[in-house]
Amino acid sequence: MSLFAVICAIYIGSYLAFRITHIEVRERDRQPYVIFPKDQMVLFRFYRPLTYADAVLTGMRFHLGPHQP
Repeated sequence: MSLFAVICAIYIGSYLAFRITHIEVRERDRQPYVIFPKDQMVLFRFYRPLTYADAVLTGMRFHLGPHQP
């Protein structure tokens, strides 16, 4: 297995772990969102390419910081 494939597997695996642990259902529209911490923009920027693919493939939605009530 090449180094590039290992790095890609780690990147995608870490994104999936983050996604699973940061899902919140918004009460207003009853839709699940992956919530990125507002004070950690580096995570948002790091995973942004995968969020585009995730949105197209699964319809998942994303939000920076918690939703306002």
